[in-house]
Formats: sequence, C-alpha cells, structure tokens
Amino acid sequence: MTPMVLLASAIAGIVLMLVLIIRFKLHPILTLLIVSMFVALFAGMPAVKIVPAIEAGMGKTLGHIAIIIALGAMIGKIVEVSGGAQVLARDLIARFGGRRVPLALMLAGFLIGIPVFFEVGVIMVMPLLYGVANVTRRSLMIFALPMCAAMLTVHSFLPPHPGPAAAAAQIGANMGRILVFGVPITLMVCGAGALIAQRMTHREFTYASDIQAAINGCEDGTFNAQPEVSAHALPSAESPGFWLIVGLILLPIVLIMLGTTLSIFLPAASSYAGAAHLVGSPVTALLLDTLLAGYTLGLRRGWSFEQVSTVIGSAVPGVALVILIAGCGGVFGNILVESGIGHVISDILRTTGLPALALAFILSMILRAVQGSTTVALVTTAGILGPMISEMHANPNQLALLALAMGGGGLSVSHVNDAGFWIFTKLSGIDVADGLRTWTVLTTTLGVLGFLATCLLWPFVS
Repeated sequence: MTPMVLLASAIAGIVLMLVLIIRFKLHPILTLLIVSMFVALFAGMPAVKIVPAIEAGMGKTLGHIAIIIALGAMIGKIVEVSGGAQVLARDLIARFGGRRVPLALMLAGFLIGIPVFFEVGVIMVMPLLYGVANVTRRSLMIFALPMCAAMLTVHSFLPPHPGPAAAAAQIGANMGRILVFGVPITLMVCGAGALIAQRMTHREFTYASDIQAAINGCEDGTFNAQPEVSAHALPSAESPGFWLIVGLILLPIVLIMLGTTLSIFLPAASSYAGAAHLVGSPVTALLLDTLLAGYTLGLRRGWSFEQVSTVIGSAVPGVALVILIAGCGGVFGNILVESGIGHVISDILRTTGLPALALAFILSMILRAVQGSTTVALVTTAGILGPMISEMHANPNQLALLALAMGGGGLSVSHVNDAGFWIFTKLSGIDVADGLRTWTVLTTTLGVLGFLATCLLWPFVS
C-alpha cells in the first residue's frame, strides 16, 4: 500500500472511532476492536494476519499492566472500605489547621488518588467535603475543586492507573522512572491547582437543592463511610491510624523507585541487582502492599480471611472493563505497527518539526477533548506515536517524560463528553456553565503545567 492509502486508513479509523463513541455511544472496547479491524482491512493487511495481530496487541499490553491495575484496585478497595481515606483527609485537616483546609484536602486528594480510581475517589470524599463545608460555613467548591482536581491529576500521570500504565507499556517506558519524575511533577501540579482553585472559588456558587440539603445535614462533618461490600457485615473496629494509611499508600511507590535507582548503580550481573529488580518491580511492590493492607486494615482489625478476600475480590469487577479497554488500546496500537501505518504517521509527524514531547501532549489532548476518556486518549496516542518513539532511540528517562507528557494531555479539557466532568458537577451540585468555567479550565491549566514541567526536565535527561 502507498503511504497516502495507509495515512487515509489511519484518519478514517480515528474518525470512525470518534463517531462510534460520541454519536452512537458505543462502548470503547467494541469501538477499539471494530476500528482495529477496519483499519487493518483498509490498510491492506492480509486477512490471515489480522486476528493474530489483535491477539498479540492484547497480550503484549495486558501482560504488562493487567496485574498492576488489578492489584492497585485491590489496595484502593481495602483503604476505601476500612475508612482509611476519610482518616487521611480528617487528620490532614487537623494537622494543617482551619485556614489551610483546602491545601490539606489537596494533599489528601493526591494521596487518596494513588491507589483509588478517580470516579470512586470522588464518590468517597464528597460526604466528607459536605461536612467540612457545613462546619466551616464556607462554599463547598472551595474544598471540592482542589481535592478532586488532585485526584484526576494522579489518575492521568501516575501508574498503577490504567492510562499511564498502558501508555508506558506501549512505548516501553519504565514505570519506576515514571514515578521518579512523575511524583514530584504531580505534586507540583496539584499544589498549583490548589492556588488556582483558590482564586476561582472567590465568588459564590449556586448549588442544587439536594446537594445543599446534604451539606446542611452534615452538621458535625461526620458520615458513614463504610460501604456494604457483601452480605457478611464487617466487624466494627477503630479507624485505622493516619500513618498506617500513608505508609500503605507510599510503600509500593518507594519500593518501585528504590528498585529502579539501585538497578542503575548496581552491576547488571550482580545478584543484588536481580533482587532489587524483583522487589522493585510494580507487580511485586503492589502484591506486597496488598498483602500488608489485607493484614493491617483487615485481619488485625477483626476481619476474617473470608471477609478480607471478599473486600479484595470486590475490586476486580470494577476494573475489569478498564483493563480490557487498555488492552484494546494495545490492539489498535499493534495494528498500526503491523500494517505499516505507524511508520508512515511517524514520518509525517517528524516533518512537522515539533518535538516528540509536544506531539505526545498535543495528540493526547486532542483525543481527550474529542472523545472524553483519559485512558483511551493515552493508549491511542501511545499507539500512534509508538513507531516514531522507537525510531528516536530515546533513553529510559526520555521515555518516562514522553509518557508523562501524554498524561498532561490526558488530564486536559475535561468537559461534557467526560464521565468525570459529570460526576464532579453532579456531586458538587454546580451547573454545567460553572463546571466549564472552573473544572474544565482548571484541568486544562494543570495539564499544560504538567507538560511544561516535562519540557523543563527534557534537556537534563537528553
């Protein structure tokens, strides 16, 4: 096939994907599979090679991320059900003092956002935010905007969240290095978000009547945060300790970063390097943390083995679709490579003269804006740019920054076609216009700031 036909195949495939998702509301899993087959046929791939390419793309992607996403969700579920997220937020508020409550909640959003998926996190923390707004007699948006923006920032930038994990797998970026660069970048972006949100929330907001009633009902800032996850009632116990929750959230990050750092300085053939690689791998780090969370937040607090298993198992159905979406994104990326489209696109993009970082950010931001899903935007961007990135012969640090630049695009432009936009606006009680003026503007600003941070670091890792 000629380069023009291959390019036309890619453009037609992306247009078809957008039409199926936006116009017909087709599920992303079906959309990505249909588009992958369509592009393969349009590009002239032999029919006998299409299904093997689909299976290879799915296996290659899920082989890297399925266990990581599942284990991350299990840790988040135990923290959620044990009441750990609420303990974390309340203690941070107490430690920071009344005047710095929004900053404390931003930090809580960052920590909660590491193990807990964004949508789940917003649902978890909203009752707490209602209580804080009632006790302080201040506007709910003062607290909700920086905290929820911090959780979405973590969701877009850091593994084990599915978008960053899938993008890293597709371009061959090391997750430890992504965390080494991504944690400080994400903290910086979240801090900037708290300051920007403070200026955005100076004015008064009109809240939906049911939300205002919920706020007024939290007279002492307390609420029942322990959801029912099975027919067996969990035994009552004291709330988990603040530092225990912080330790459980940070342990896998520390292990992964430590393993990556040690592997750089230890001789490759050394047994110590092998041990560091094993302990610092995301799978091992998250598995150890899951077991430790099950013991400290479950067994030690009176849960039975069956109850711990039930809570952990309840996390899996919620992430199964997310895992499959990420896998189907890998399918689309592999079709682009196997058909030769990826190399044609990479050659065209190279002629634009834009740096790879800028292309990664702009493409993921466009895809995020037109179809809404951060995960789909990141895996599609990684699939399209994968061949160009492989030809760059980028070093591991550059690959990590490229993945983070994609995350900046995936964070941006959360608006009416994004489920997260509706979750935030409905649970905070603001109207669509206010959501566009605050949430959409803030997420886009933070995405741009994250991208600029990768640009500043790029010269030092080249």
